[in-house]
Amino acid sequence: MPEHGSVNSLASTLQQQLADALSAALPEAGHADPLLRRSDRADFQANGILALAKKLKGNPRELAAKVTGALPASDLIKDVEVSGPGFLNVTLTDRAITSTLAARAADADRLGVPVNGSAGTTVIDYAQPNVAKEMHVGHLRSAVIGDAMVRILEFTGESVVRRHHIGDWGTQFGMLIQYLVEHPAELDHEGDQKDGEAAMSSLNRLYKASRALFDSDEEFKARSRDRVVALQAGDPETLAMWQRFVDESKIYFYSVFDKLDMEIDDPDIVGESGYNDMLEETCRILEETGVAVRSEGALCVFFDDVLGPDGNKVPLIVKKTNGGYGYAATDLSAIRDRVRNLKADTLLYVVDARQSLHFKMVFETARRAGWLNDDVKAHQLAFGTVLGKDGKPFKTREGVTVRLEDLLDEAVDRATAVVREKAAKVGLSEREIVENGRYVGVGAVKYADLSTSAVRDYKFDLDQMVSLNGDTSVYLQYAYARIQSILRKAGDAKPVAHPELELAPAERALGLHLDQFGEVLAEVAAHYEPHKLAAYLYQLASHLTTFYDQCHVLSDDNPAEVVENRLFLVELTARTLHRGMALLGIRTPERL
Repeated sequence: MPEHGSVNSLASTLQQQLADALSAALPEAGHADPLLRRSDRADFQANGILALAKKLKGNPRELAAKVTGALPASDLIKDVEVSGPGFLNVTLTDRAITSTLAARAADADRLGVPVNGSAGTTVIDYAQPNVAKEMHVGHLRSAVIGDAMVRILEFTGESVVRRHHIGDWGTQFGMLIQYLVEHPAELDHEGDQKDGEAAMSSLNRLYKASRALFDSDEEFKARSRDRVVALQAGDPETLAMWQRFVDESKIYFYSVFDKLDMEIDDPDIVGESGYNDMLEETCRILEETGVAVRSEGALCVFFDDVLGPDGNKVPLIVKKTNGGYGYAATDLSAIRDRVRNLKADTLLYVVDARQSLHFKMVFETARRAGWLNDDVKAHQLAFGTVLGKDGKPFKTREGVTVRLEDLLDEAVDRATAVVREKAAKVGLSEREIVENGRYVGVGAVKYADLSTSAVRDYKFDLDQMVSLNGDTSVYLQYAYARIQSILRKAGDAKPVAHPELELAPAERALGLHLDQFGEVLAEVAAHYEPHKLAAYLYQLASHLTTFYDQCHVLSDDNPAEVVENRLFLVELTARTLHRGMALLGIRTPERL
């Protein structure tokens, strides 16, 4: 049974009726799957009888006829046709489609989408900027994909813990802190302390100056290395200086995430430094259990299937020969913390595909140590590279990696220009133009990322992203705004479902697609594939366009109940678009 407030989809109801008919007509088949899917020959096609016929050594068309005869009379099925070698082409009743959609519409918050009662706790590691460094286009995908998965998993019932594993530790901080000790005014900047650009300007200036001194002054270099030792030993003055870097960087991070229309909270930020106290214990456990072994003075984990060009095994180095800890020690300590203290069932890492080998080795090490097992799993949601129009990694004309702030600002500027062109026709105020420009620009960047399978590279083309045509967020946002315009023009006519009415082909297609929303979300959540939600929403907007072309909504020639039913269909479409886009982290303006 579905959860309270949830609605069984037409497909799941039909699947159950067909499965029951299979069991009744062919008891020797046991609990067979009818293999139901959408079809262009009918509403659905069931292909499972063909495999059953081979198993039972029977005639598939005869078996299909038996199954058809065992189907109960109901309001669900209008017609069943046996086709080809035993396929069942099933057409549903218009009443069933409209009634199911009415039940979805009655569930204002969730549109009938069930909450997964068996969901657990997922820790998502995403949006991993580095302290004292600018965020660039390479940080975009982790942030956008991770934020969408947080929203989707929470909506489907998962308990989600956000983790931003920022780079806030390491040898470079000795250089930065020592310079700040000797030049204490370098981190001062005028104006609002929440000014991200001013914060980043101070950090950039300090980094360049400290690096120049480090490279040219041997005495400063020695003092910097001593400062690293003091930092790792927990010296109070050094830690206080380090904290200034972290705090200053957070001002900058938050300003960038605000431009991305993402919420990042302090408790969610647990950087590399957060696991320092666990590193030695992690290494001790790995060595004592034999998971890691000493090799040329370093603590290493070896794998039979990870070999170098010379054919020798390439190890995961947990502790270096000089006693320093590698990334692996921190990542393994983070796994221990997330499993033991956060009680996670699933660890999801939204990390560049180029780090796949590292995480494969880290996860396998954690499994050997018993921190991951059949009940606790880790998964890397690997993503590809953002490319320029030339198909090469996206850089400026000078060959420098593009700053994320600059990219977002340009997207908003382009989108605002597009919105302004149509503003007079819609009657937008200057405030609405600016606000919608931001929503359209940021939405365009996010959607271009999320509509591509994460593991694939994609080309960053702002001209295409802010286009009203094609598979873009602007097309979806415009579809939503167009429905709002129709609802405003409807006057006294209200959206009301009329299950007794026959549906036109475009109404049926739109209705059947609306009913798939919950199933799509379940698949997206199960396999971490937000691009499938983007594809569903684009198809929904395309069905809506066909519906507009073939079915007049507010025509005076239509009876009142037809107008009400069509308003009902477009209103539910708008709510589904709004909810789906929000789960991708994209706003839907009321007027555009």
